[in-house]
Amino acid sequence: MSRGAILVREIEGLVPYDVGNAMQLDAVAARRAVEAPDTLFLLEHAPVVTLGRNAAEEGVIATAEELARAGIEVRRSERGGQTTYHGPGQIVGYPIIDLRGLGSGVAQYVRGLEETMIRAAAAFGVSAGRRDGIVGVFADEGRGSKIGAVGVRVSRGIAFHGFAFNVAPNLDHYRFIVPCGLTAVGVASLGSLLGEAPPTAEVRGALITAFADVFDLTPIR
Repeated sequence: MSRGAILVREIEGLVPYDVGNAMQLDAVAARRAVEAPDTLFLLEHAPVVTLGRNAAEEGVIATAEELARAGIEVRRSERGGQTTYHGPGQIVGYPIIDLRGLGSGVAQYVRGLEETMIRAAAAFGVSAGRRDGIVGVFADEGRGSKIGAVGVRVSRGIAFHGFAFNVAPNLDHYRFIVPCGLTAVGVASLGSLLGEAPPTAEVRGALITAFADVFDLTPIR
């Protein structure tokens, strides 16, 4: 028997970062008021660079003009972590989840989000893993380029923000930042590793299955 259920909401189209953030905050308030269940949002953002609570301005190495020409916005975020990029071809997962009901501490929860992406990658024949002392998921069992990022915020027991998994984003856009503060680590995607990206719908399905298995939850729609 599973620990409980999680509502899955797959958002179609490109979601501006501000819209996605407002959606999360509304969901956090509803979850705290016990007006909504734990919910997993899956979506793709319009191109944006986000700076987490630990991010320095030096994490963005492009000028405002260069970013504007590329159609990339810059936003501050209340999540943990440093500087990252979101854009088309990258699946962002925003679980709005009560960690107390999940019976999980923050560190264990972050490891679970990493494990979710590791299992999803394995579903397409990519062996991914962790690196000691670095949050995220890396190709070649942890020795290769980064394919998944994690950044969360916990407010009064409710976790939000979450993970970003590279299916086929424009990897050239990462040259505008120091991804997650890692200067010596490249960035990859399922598409770059496999030669052809799997269908986004299939990757979303793999992430939902992996998330449910890792956290012992039943996905509902």
